[in-house]
Amino acid sequence: PRYWIDETEARQSLLGKKVADVGQKLDYQQYRLGFRDIARNTDIRTMIATIVPKNILAGNTLIVSQQFQNPKELLFLVSLLDSFLFDFMIRQKVTAHCNMFYVYSTPVPRLQQSDKWFTQIVERAARLICTTPEFDDLAQEIGLKPLSPAQKYPDDEKSKYGAINEIHRAKLRAELDGIIAHIYGLTEIEFAHILSTFPIVANPVKLNALNAYRDVRTGLIK
Repeated sequence: PRYWIDETEARQSLLGKKVADVGQKLDYQQYRLGFRDIARNTDIRTMIATIVPKNILAGNTLIVSQQFQNPKELLFLVSLLDSFLFDFMIRQKVTAHCNMFYVYSTPVPRLQQSDKWFTQIVERAARLICTTPEFDDLAQEIGLKPLSPAQKYPDDEKSKYGAINEIHRAKLRAELDGIIAHIYGLTEIEFAHILSTFPIVANPVKLNALNAYRDVRTGLIK
């Protein structure tokens, strides 16, 4: 957060003048999905989404969701939105604002907890998101276990649950992109073409995503 506001005034603004504040739980007190509204299709990425910590209020250029009943679905969705594939689709529509109309008109797979890849996506997303104490509750809600010594990269010990090391984070992001490309049913040629439409993204990042796609196909990523 960059600015601080009076919580009492903020709560009353959210409730409206005719509703008394009796300490009822409001959406801002829970984890929510948030994505940047100001977005151009010429930026390095058009869709930039994350999970907003608890007790954060946002202005109109950060679009935030209501509370999710299932935090695993929240992590699954933020992974889809931040994938190269979703970004490719939505940047065909966006000019200056990434508003909800464009998001609603962009297809996303509706995987359930029992479906293949759902758990793998959720865990990788949690490792990327839950790097500070503000997200410890989220990690505990989904049953995320602390990184074992074998899983840790240098500097990862600074976080209880998340991946801090940039190499580790890049690996997780590439694996997510590779898995999600398979969920959408892309061939390798199609995925390579989509990656080629991101000219500002560093080539090693795109190559890692393509290699991860191949590792999913050959069973190296499970």
